[in-house]
Amino acid sequence: MNLPRYDSYTHSNILWVGKFPSHWSITQVKYEAYVKARVGWHGLKSDDFTDEGPYLVTGSDFKSSSIRWQDCYHCDLKRYEQDPYIQLSNGDLLITKDGTIGKVALVQGLNIDDKATLNSGVFVVRPLRNNFSTKYYYWLLQSKVFTDFVDSNKTGSTIVHLYQDTFVNFSYASPKIQDQIQISAFLDHETAKIDNLIEKQQQLIELLKEKRQAVISHAVTKGLNPDVPMKDSGVEWLGDVPEHWEVSKFGYISLVVRGGSPRPAGDPTLFNGDYSPWVTVAEITKDNEIYLESTDTFLTKKGSEQCRVFKAGTLVLSNSGATLGVPKILKMDANANDGVVGFESLRIDHEYAYFYLSTLTNNLRESIKQGSGQPNLNTDIVKSIAVPIPPENEMQFITSSIKKYIELYALIESSALEQVKLLQERRTALISAAVTGKIDVRDWVAPDTSDIEASEEATA
Repeated sequence: MNLPRYDSYTHSNILWVGKFPSHWSITQVKYEAYVKARVGWHGLKSDDFTDEGPYLVTGSDFKSSSIRWQDCYHCDLKRYEQDPYIQLSNGDLLITKDGTIGKVALVQGLNIDDKATLNSGVFVVRPLRNNFSTKYYYWLLQSKVFTDFVDSNKTGSTIVHLYQDTFVNFSYASPKIQDQIQISAFLDHETAKIDNLIEKQQQLIELLKEKRQAVISHAVTKGLNPDVPMKDSGVEWLGDVPEHWEVSKFGYISLVVRGGSPRPAGDPTLFNGDYSPWVTVAEITKDNEIYLESTDTFLTKKGSEQCRVFKAGTLVLSNSGATLGVPKILKMDANANDGVVGFESLRIDHEYAYFYLSTLTNNLRESIKQGSGQPNLNTDIVKSIAVPIPPENEMQFITSSIKKYIELYALIESSALEQVKLLQERRTALISAAVTGKIDVRDWVAPDTSDIEASEEATA
């Protein structure tokens, strides 16, 4: 999109602003907006929450450009009435100030009888005069101008903060109100088009993941020959398998053993050493790679001697917590904690077993997990998992075919991810260019919807 620039520019002498249109003015938040965060809501008690009270907005509620009120907590009316300045109204701009700084949302969709407020991790921003548009601020605070300001002024190491006294001194170049409205309309339209393209790429990525999983599942349970005779596996959820395949259980074809952690937990003479790789559930579930080649943490020699060592090539499986049921093959000798089970002396191709277990993850989580507290799989449950076993040469062919499919899908997915990245960069650049006056959109007119639809039909 080629858009004109303004006739003349002035240098702001502000690092994050740079040059700006000469007829714009430099201002600060404190001169244009009322800003408030709810003070004193850090220590909320259970009595402060109700089923029907005012909505309480937190940073985690910022899932899109506006708040989904049905996802918010409710708070006690007395707490809500303590401060009328943070009783939210449609059109208010909200911005997160702690942790993930700078997420923004506009208050929309509140009914006349609805009440909403915010916790101390969120600012509410309202105009002081009629020359200020919260929608323009919504875009300004998503621009590189603001992120550069935040990077220069945030405080904290573990949890970062943007304090109110800092935020209100944010300097920026501001156009007249009518130009703010025009810029906002332009960005509404243009970012919606970009967001639509991003969504399509993300849908493609999800479809690729589903297709990849379906191909793997079919290959390891039905084989690659569609004409082969089938038989009942005798396992309800497994269904029919090729007639010449064997159906066994992992307890019959391997030694299933659980990892174990040195005691006492956290002892510096046992943990955070440099002797033996330390495999945890987080290590197994951190990516979709077949092999685990390294770990972030190690045990000391003393710690390693207190628990089992799994040899390189061992197939392991996460067996506790919300991420149970994820397999991995070790590329190195390593110790593993008690959230991991290993398949020692496994008598089938390890990669085939990996692919098979990867198709059972959701099944294991939903159907085979036990315990009312933290979900977990004991070794008896893992031993009892049925596994279809093709002849060795067919098993190797299935494994190599799956890997080829994965490589193909990975290439397509990588291309889609690159498109998403480029579109997101384009979106960010467009927002920054518009709110800093690098492009002149005063004469921009939104295309006629019917013209766009006709153009799309003509190219379909």
